[in-house]
Parts: sequence; C-alpha cells; structure tokens
Amino acid sequence: MLRLPAVRRTLAGVAQSSRVCGRTTATAASNQIEVFVDGHPVLVNPGTTVLQACEKAGIQIPRFCYHDRLSVAGNCRMCLVEIEKAPKPVAACAMPVMKGWNILTNSEKSRKAREGVMEFLLANHPLDCPICDQGGECDLQDQSMMFGSDRSRFREGKRAVEDKNIGPLVKTIMTRCIQCTRCIRFASEVAGVDDLGTTGRGNDMQVGTYVEKMFMSELSGNIIDICPVGALTSKPYAFTARPWETRKVESIDVLDAVGSNIVVSTRTGEVMRILPRLHEDINEEWISDKTRFAYDGLKRQRLTQPMIKNEKGLLVYASWEDVLTRVAGVEVAAIVGGLVDAEALIALKDLLNRVNCDTLCTEEVFPTAGAGTDLRSNYLLNTKIAGVEEADVLLLVGTNPRFEAPLFNARIRKRFV
Repeated sequence: MLRLPAVRRTLAGVAQSSRVCGRTTATAASNQIEVFVDGHPVLVNPGTTVLQACEKAGIQIPRFCYHDRLSVAGNCRMCLVEIEKAPKPVAACAMPVMKGWNILTNSEKSRKAREGVMEFLLANHPLDCPICDQGGECDLQDQSMMFGSDRSRFREGKRAVEDKNIGPLVKTIMTRCIQCTRCIRFASEVAGVDDLGTTGRGNDMQVGTYVEKMFMSELSGNIIDICPVGALTSKPYAFTARPWETRKVESIDVLDAVGSNIVVSTRTGEVMRILPRLHEDINEEWISDKTRFAYDGLKRQRLTQPMIKNEKGLLVYASWEDVLTRVAGVEVAAIVGGLVDAEALIALKDLLNRVNCDTLCTEEVFPTAGAGTDLRSNYLLNTKIAGVEEADVLLLVGTNPRFEAPLFNARIRKRFV
C-alpha cells in the first residue's frame, strides 16, 4: 500500500515530463519554416540551404564543389536552381532558404543554367576518359550525361596545365582539374595542413602547392576520394583495374586502434585497393594513408619466410627454429589479445608446437576461471570516438595521435581548433 503514492507521483512526473517534451517538440516545430520544392511543401530549420532543403524533399541536386563535411565554396555553379519570382538562378549550396520560397529544380531556366556550366567545364577538359583511372566512377562523366549537352560549340585550343608532384601516393593530372577546391578545403580543415592552394585568377587559376613540395599529411589519400574528376588519383592503383571489374567486400581496418570501416576491392583474389566506408561514429568517411596503401604488402612486398643477417650483413632465408633460437634462445612465448579469432589462435598454436613451446597467454580466460586478465579497460577511452567532438577536456598521455591514429586526431581538431 505504501508504494501506491510513489507510483502515482512517478506517473504524474512522467505525464508532466511528457507535457514538457510535447511543448519542446511543438516549439521546435513552430520554429521551422515552410518552403516548396517543385510544388511539394517541406519543413526545414532556419539557416538551411536550398540544396539541403531539396535533399530533404528527396531531390538530388548536382554539385562539384559542395561536400557535406567541408565548408561551402560555391564556385562550381553546377547546383544552380530557379527561385520563383527571382531574377536569376541561385547557387543552391550557398543560399539559405526563406519562408514561402518555391524552389524549381527542373525548370527550363535551371536546365539551361546547368547545361551552360557543364559546357564551360568541358571546354578545357581533355576528355581522356578511356585512359583515366576515374573512369566509371567520375562525377563529371555522370553529370555531363545527365545535365550536359550532346554537342560542343567550343572550337578553340584547350588549356593545358603542368602536372604537380605532390608525393608518391597521389597522382596528379591537373589538366583535368575543374578548380572545385575540395582538396584544398580538406587539407586545411580536416587534415590540418595548408600545403595546397590556388594560384592565378580566371583562366590562369591552378591548384597545387605554392612551392615545390610534397603534400605532407597522414590523410592525403582522401583527396583522391573527394576529387570529382580524374585530376587526383592513386599512384599505386594507376592502370590496374576498372571499378566494374572488381569485387567489393566490406571489412574493418586493423592497422591502428581506430578500427576504420573499409571496403576491400579485389580482382581474381588480389587486393586492388582499399576504400573508406561510411561510419559516423568511427571514421566518418575518411581513412588514413596507412589503411589505404598498406595492401601493397599483402602480395608484392610480403614476407613469406623469416630472414636473418649472415656474417656479411646480408639478409638470407632461414627456418623458424633458427630465427627463434637466435632471437630468444629457448625462451619463446606468445601473447594474444581478446579480439583474436579462433583460426588465428590455432595457427599460432601450431607455430609454437613447431618450436616445442607451450607458453600461450591470452587476455581472456576460460569460463571456469574466477576472473579475466583483460587490462585494456585501464587505458582505453572512457567515451566513444565521436564523443570527442563534445568533450570539454581531453587528456592524452604518452601518445601522438597525429601519427598513431590520424582519424582520431581529425576528431580532436574538429572539436578544439
């Protein structure tokens, strides 16, 4: 009987909380503004851009310079749409909506504007799709087919731009560049380096380094993914395969502690390249250069047999017994973490049996034991990776996240820089 008043108070509190939440939801809804996209009403928050309102309505707006995770540049003009009663088309990526606007995404004025922009972009483009590594997954190809014209009125000579040498990983063919500046904004805002920029104006504008130097970043490979054309491609992947020839398998990266979500692209059993997979709580849509390019060691530079130095200082092949004897004598042991799969444990146990060793330690013990030996909780983060963006204080001891976990470092920069 004594519990009934408490239950009543609890139910009353729940009802009061529901009324408060209802008022909060109603207030949030009342703050939204109504716009019309091709005649369909859409409720959006103040400050929402025309492009975001169109996406909320399920309409895809073409774009080259706009990227969800980068600042707005508004320089490609491919996202032009018509606003009813407006004198001229507006850039959807940079224009915030106003109450009552009627946005026309497929009007004659919008189509003509996009067709004109595409014609100017293709005027200086080399149109070398058959030999371009971006072929088959190129935004310029797709959007020119969808929004471009079937003929060109340009009869003058095309502009040619000298290629830049920005390192051993990223291949540049700058004649294909359309100056969207995605790579520049990524380098400055996400990677935290100001190596890339533009020089010149108008027809003479070029993207590159201000002086002859490499693009020094642990995330440099991501500019390959965000480049909408074939100006920036992968040097190790050059001329090896086409996207439709490969088989894609979703996986997890194990080369650092972040555990990035990746896509392994293979052909005839050989890894062709590693691509990022979207995961908002871990790697967003970026991966580190170690993750992207380390697949080269799976076949071409893979150690398949142990090697030791002889008297002349040269590396020669040797057996596992000779190598382990030289390294540790008779003291051989193996330590395994709690995330190792059973197949790897069996393979390791077979290796230890070959060297007459029975010492195999794991973090996880069998259920019959009293407690585990997992000490990882003593040094792991006490929050999720995405939680770093909301942290007031971040204390790191004895680590350099820029080199050990570049994607984690990018989260830190997003929060504190």
